[in-house]
Amino acid sequence: MSINLQVYFYVMELNESSLIEREITIRNLRLTKEVLETKRSIVRWLALSLGIINPGESRLSAVAILDALIYFQFIKKSDPNIDELTQYINKNWEEINEKTLRYHLLRMKKMGYVENSKGVFSLKPPSIGDKYDYEAWSKALFEEDYKQVSRKVGEALKELKNRTQ
Repeated sequence: MSINLQVYFYVMELNESSLIEREITIRNLRLTKEVLETKRSIVRWLALSLGIINPGESRLSAVAILDALIYFQFIKKSDPNIDELTQYINKNWEEINEKTLRYHLLRMKKMGYVENSKGVFSLKPPSIGDKYDYEAWSKALFEEDYKQVSRKVGEALKELKNRTQ
């Protein structure tokens, strides 16, 4: 068996899922006038764009939680606790239980959108700029991830180029 074939079989045996550090789902959706007609449709559009929900998903819990986080961070300029999030969602969306709320917050935390400390939650702040500034937040949203992925892709291409000469 040649060395190249051995390397191929070694790569195929790798558990590829163990190599994944983080997955990022972003969708480039059209921002139509219909989307901009209501607050709910805008928040749903954001949730779809950021991969928080999937197309056709009918459950509103994750959308309501995103709305609450946006409200507290960019309107109130504060970091809410579970009770404040629950009250906001119950008033503006539909009744949510704490277990569902915590599940979606944890999911958004794993996605890299949410941070929590000392019982309060916020959208992950930008590396540069005010955490309560929506423009700074949106500009920096994928910047660090993009830099890391870009650097690693460059390294892999360099190695591939060196091995094929």
